[in-house]
Amino acid sequence: MLRNRNHFWRIASAALLAGALSACSVTSGRESGSEYVDDATITTKVKTQLASDVGLTPANQIHVETSKRVVQLSGFVDSAAHKAQAESVARGVEGVESVQNDIVIQP
Repeated sequence: MLRNRNHFWRIASAALLAGALSACSVTSGRESGSEYVDDATITTKVKTQLASDVGLTPANQIHVETSKRVVQLSGFVDSAAHKAQAESVARGVEGVESVQNDIVIQP
């Protein structure tokens, strides 16, 4: 009986250790907590800058998403100049590595 109990605890310990080690491993394609915070901060800063830019009102038609410091702009503006201006604003935000501009011009 004692031998079975020791065997059980060895297996249980090994399983817990394996689970703990796999939880600490790096998984590709996922953001770490700090990357998520940085991306969320970048998104907020870009949205704030777009909203304060008089030429880009209404800024709520431009959507901003950030992943691994790459900002994706989407939505609608009324001219090519406004599309370029939105991209320029996004590129000017600290921490932005690149911008993917998917904004559609809709006069």
